[in-house]
Amino acid sequence: MQRRGFSISGLTIFTAGVLLGVAAIGGNFNLRAQSRIPIASPAFEPGSVTHKTRAKLQTAPGVPSVSEIPAQADIGLQQGPVPTRSSFIANWVSVGGATGYLLDVSTSNSFDSYLDGYHDLDVGNVTGLVVTGLSRGTTCYYRVRAYGANGTGGYSDVTAATTVATTGLVIHATFDSSITGNPNAAAIEAMINRAISIYESLFSDPITIQIFFRYSTTAPDGTPLSAGTISQSDLVVYTFPWSTYINALRADAKTTNDDLANASLPGTALSSNIKPSSANGRAVALNTPPAMFANGTVGNGGPYDGIVTLNSAVPYQFTRPTSGSNFDAQRSTEHEMDEVIGFGSHASLSNFRPQDLFSWSSAGHRNISSTGTRYFSINGGSTDIVNFNQDSSGDLGDWLSTACPQANPYVQNAFGCAGQSSDVTATSPEGVDLDVLGYDLIPVTLGNISTRAFDQTGDNVMIGGFIITGVGQKKVVIRAIGPSLVNYGITNPLQNPTLELHDHTGAVIASNDNWMDAPNEQEIINSGRAPSNNLESAILMSLAPGAYTAIVRGVNAATGIGLAEVYDLDLTAGSKLGNISTRAFVQTGDNVMIGGFIVSGPDSGKVIIRAIGPSLVNYGITNPLQNPTLELHDHTGAVIASNNNWMDAPNEQEIINSGRAPSNNLESAILMTLDPGAYTAIVRGVNAGTGVALVEVYGLQ
Repeated sequence: MQRRGFSISGLTIFTAGVLLGVAAIGGNFNLRAQSRIPIASPAFEPGSVTHKTRAKLQTAPGVPSVSEIPAQADIGLQQGPVPTRSSFIANWVSVGGATGYLLDVSTSNSFDSYLDGYHDLDVGNVTGLVVTGLSRGTTCYYRVRAYGANGTGGYSDVTAATTVATTGLVIHATFDSSITGNPNAAAIEAMINRAISIYESLFSDPITIQIFFRYSTTAPDGTPLSAGTISQSDLVVYTFPWSTYINALRADAKTTNDDLANASLPGTALSSNIKPSSANGRAVALNTPPAMFANGTVGNGGPYDGIVTLNSAVPYQFTRPTSGSNFDAQRSTEHEMDEVIGFGSHASLSNFRPQDLFSWSSAGHRNISSTGTRYFSINGGSTDIVNFNQDSSGDLGDWLSTACPQANPYVQNAFGCAGQSSDVTATSPEGVDLDVLGYDLIPVTLGNISTRAFDQTGDNVMIGGFIITGVGQKKVVIRAIGPSLVNYGITNPLQNPTLELHDHTGAVIASNDNWMDAPNEQEIINSGRAPSNNLESAILMSLAPGAYTAIVRGVNAATGIGLAEVYDLDLTAGSKLGNISTRAFVQTGDNVMIGGFIVSGPDSGKVIIRAIGPSLVNYGITNPLQNPTLELHDHTGAVIASNNNWMDAPNEQEIINSGRAPSNNLESAILMTLDPGAYTAIVRGVNAGTGVALVEVYGLQ
């Protein structure tokens, strides 16, 4: 297939097939004033696009005066090996004198069968390898044998690893020999898996994106990367009639971002066609299969949605923190993955990309040109989320870049700086952009609750309650923590906690004393939520919607400070944690009740937190906390709200309207809209009062 090249911002961009014969409309134009629609081009035609990212010089173009949303905090993930929904990283300790290793991978710990291609696989002289192409929730076992001048050694210990079990987006990585044959292969592959795990943790789309990763000084077709290029992506695009893509995008709306963005879509077509990437097309349920081969050509049967190339001549660092003289490899990888997934703009109606739908110069005025101010907005231009790059030497679909070091080193900045790192998050410009382009950010939920209190005996034991709402099973892990609290300054922890789980009838459906005695010990380990002390307890189960109660006691009626926790292990499931609560004996000092919870998702969520005391007498509690107070802290520890008696709250009527107002005027409540993040609620008694109290968190959306 002949590929036609044309110049965009100093980059060479290639597209296959027929180019649209549309004259670009320059400058700014009004939202209501639409242009004449040109003759339609053939639809459903696959082509290819190349995107390049360059290093930033120390001087920058002038910054427009339009105010942007400030930078969001990077979330990142841990630096060690992380699994994804389709892969895990096998790693091992190097053996002295070894010149290579043979790897076995099996779904059986007896190795009576092997994964296809993973029996005595010669991986070379590396100490890790990403095992790919697996299904979610698959537990595998692996072992290696070293070989060298003296022959082949014995097998290593067997190690188990499990792919992420949740449903949602899958990004399947294939590694070029430029990576697998590199002495630093394990670090490169681990970095790519960390990048993939970020996207899989953010988006719930049930599609698989195929990406080929390279580490080379050449493009996929063998030509040298152009001067100044630090990374490059080659991707498949499809040409669709305007109405076909717009209707699919509207039908895919699931988040608040989507609702805002769809309201800003034009009433009439701006162009005959729109060119989504193949991955973006599938995200909105269009028929856009992968079509790219490893050399960058496009055709039927091409297995990839795109190719990501990191320039191996660039001083990349594969772990963080990134030193001032190196470029952050993970940031560059995420940048090019964004392009494959759906980013891109040529600032031209003749080559209209989905991202151009959200390009503005001011409120109510679009700008899809390389002149004047142009910024990304999802509410008709009223809010400038981030400015688009208008520097002709950089890509027009990227963000405006200031001089290094950048105040906002976003992943998608047109020019990268050494020594700076960032990640795609649910609230970063990249996360919002992908959401409105058709990907589905995982909705806000109560991710987990952890309550710390003094655990006694009888009615004064610690009792955690939670409700699962919605449809389908919910996988959770419940933990009872005690001895390890000494690591956090607690001098009187519950030395040996036990845990019981009851259903709504009161029947015991599971129990545990020491978590390593659980029949699914390995699954608890694989969840990443195994307690750090063997005397602590854990229960991991899939539960149907309903009400559940977890009771924490001390062995032999022991007392002390304990921590009861419930973690949601599948935020993408149809069922959710609708509310979470804990009842315990509230004392003073370190022995007050401290409830922690996490708001998870792309949007802020409305919750109500309650501190219940006097009304517990209606449930047989003879020593309730007579006058509880409530403080709410954010992740920094700052107090963001407090309440003594709920009827004194400034939004008393909203609390009443929620249907969750306490039944006693001395009880406390805080109703707020909270951004995603971690929060802590502290329950105390007025005038150092003590007694049994209940702290509760209800999700109201």
